[in-house]
Amino acid sequence: MQIAVTAATGRLGEATLRALSGSVAADQLVAIARAPERVRVPGIVARHGDYASAEGMAAAFAGIDTIVFISAPVAGGSDRMQLHRNVIEAAQQAGVRKVIYTSVIGNERAEETLFAPFQAINRDTEALLQYSGLDWVIARNGLYLDLDILHIRHADTHGGVYRNNGGTGRCGYISIAELGAGLAALATSESCNGTIVNLIGDLHTQAELVGFVNAAYGLNVRYEPITLEQNVARFMADERIAARGEAVARMLSGCFECIDQGGFEVSSDFEQAVGRPPLSIPQQLETLR
Repeated sequence: MQIAVTAATGRLGEATLRALSGSVAADQLVAIARAPERVRVPGIVARHGDYASAEGMAAAFAGIDTIVFISAPVAGGSDRMQLHRNVIEAAQQAGVRKVIYTSVIGNERAEETLFAPFQAINRDTEALLQYSGLDWVIARNGLYLDLDILHIRHADTHGGVYRNNGGTGRCGYISIAELGAGLAALATSESCNGTIVNLIGDLHTQAELVGFVNAAYGLNVRYEPITLEQNVARFMADERIAARGEAVARMLSGCFECIDQGGFEVSSDFEQAVGRPPLSIPQQLETLR
């Protein structure tokens, strides 16, 4: 049974391949990427595949039984829904049996936030997959712990204050490596077929997250909540984000708005998917140091 992972040169794709390589023979794994020469997991076949071409993706999926389909980035600047449609149609054309799609967590309280239009594409993709005739699992991922660590550590050397509009809302963070482990388990088991699973860790507030990072790295950062519009302005002051446009800054602020509104406060299905509880935030931080 061959298992393919799309977007294999990205952080989540690579983590999933590395997790799979611990339990699946190398000749049963296929990495699919726009630049297959950049795949960094040794000993496995790498194929070219670009979500923009359904025909090209169908060729990349030849002989594949199960696909871990990494969602197109929310700030990618392309028509994400069409890209996702291409991947699912390609899987159908190639005779793929099962698709695991990486979506995003959220409940009804996220629907009135600036993040809602981006999340809606994920939900529309979920529906498309559910009615595709393929076996499916929808893996709704928590927020990447790895990225927030970088922001909090940056705050330590730039005034010692970590600011965003997440307020006192709780969110399930999870490291990219833990997500990779979860996706690998879903790809090698049939127990969650036909279900939606939330791959998250414990729920914590922004202040609690800062406290964990302080303890792990010996920092003294404090958390300060700001308004949504203040956070948009903060993102726009970052040249890298400003170059991508205000829509990206508003989307990122909308993500924190989801946290503040309780839109990311969902239960975890990680243990159901993997067979063990997710690592705690301190444990995940230890693995990332």
